[in-house]
Amino acid sequence: MGCFVSTPKDTGGNRKRPSNIGEVSVFVPGLRIPKNVDFSQALGDQLSKSLVERLSALRTRIVVMAAQEAPTITRTRRRTATQHGGSTLGDLLQALEDYLPVLLGLVKDGSPLQHKVQFVWDNQEDEAEETAMYSAWYEVLSVLHLMAMLSLSQANLLLLPRTSADGYQPKISEESRRSAIDIFLKAAGYLDCAVRHVLPQLPSEVRRNLPVDLAEGVLRALCLQALGQGVDIQLGLAIDSTKATLAVKRRLSCEMVKYWQQAQDNLMNLPLANGWGAKHRLFVKWKYIEAKAAAYYYHGLILDEGNTEKSHGMAVAALQAADKYLKESKKACEAFNTSVPVSRNPPLWGTMKYLSEKIPKDTSSKVRINRDLYSSEKIMETAPTLPDFSLALKPEECQLPTVDAAWNEETNKAQLNLEKLKG
Repeated sequence: MGCFVSTPKDTGGNRKRPSNIGEVSVFVPGLRIPKNVDFSQALGDQLSKSLVERLSALRTRIVVMAAQEAPTITRTRRRTATQHGGSTLGDLLQALEDYLPVLLGLVKDGSPLQHKVQFVWDNQEDEAEETAMYSAWYEVLSVLHLMAMLSLSQANLLLLPRTSADGYQPKISEESRRSAIDIFLKAAGYLDCAVRHVLPQLPSEVRRNLPVDLAEGVLRALCLQALGQGVDIQLGLAIDSTKATLAVKRRLSCEMVKYWQQAQDNLMNLPLANGWGAKHRLFVKWKYIEAKAAAYYYHGLILDEGNTEKSHGMAVAALQAADKYLKESKKACEAFNTSVPVSRNPPLWGTMKYLSEKIPKDTSSKVRINRDLYSSEKIMETAPTLPDFSLALKPEECQLPTVDAAWNEETNKAQLNLEKLKG
């Protein structure tokens, strides 16, 4: 019960990691891939042949599709994103959605069947090559995690700038950006469901032995990462809108800081030492610094609207902080891209394209004006505290699906058989 096996990465395993993952707008720490399972051997004498065959067929389809998709998921496929890449991801997501209601029959009403099958998955962020567990809840958790990673991959494809029809600066359509927000909320929903509804079902011993890919901290961090990137797009849309006020942009950027800070806190004490894990940590660090640059910039602009020497001095300090974080974010970005597997930035777009031009220019201008007006003592040496806003963007509500109707028939048959034996 809860028995597990983890294969260390140095025991001759064949886990393959790419050396280069191309352009990254949304970081996906690889795909955990399921290995084949013999349901008939484990369940053949406990379930009907038709249900065993259905479980086998649904899962085999996922094993085959995931194995085909894994090598390409981490490579930029801008050219085929809509024709091939997007649809393939969608097909695999649909296969997982088809499998989940049937799989949940193994855990229905605390069924002992949940401990009969050994489920095996390749890891990405963990030191162990793979983790095998006699736990159907482990399988449910792995399925939800994979659904979230596929969703983040879909968002990445949507957010890689494409050359416009007029041949000028590559851009991302408003439709693609709004679609990406919906996908981020869906990914966050899968992860939130995993944390709230699946992890509590696992005994503490099993939870301790989960690969780091499925650790609560990683699941929460990925959920917050999805929400943080969703707010980033909202901020970009606000920047493009003539109706959005500075107050709206400041609020969005301050919320973004909180999402990334919480994501970083959740990863803090986890053993993310190998390639994917280390790169994941660097991505969150980079985005956290980038968010602070945006927040201090808009906070500075609002403070500069004040009519006192103090507010102007605070504005200069905030803008200088924005400029400092912008420079730091470029270094953090470089550290992320050069860590293995190496990656590169797509052409600048959205929030950071705008801010990378505005922050240095406005900071220089405001500092010069205010230093001409006031003595240097009026300019604060430290940045003012950012305002604290409650987080508005929430994961899409996600509940585990209802157990497939085939299990009701299975239960009825079992009851009839029991009654025959009694009779």
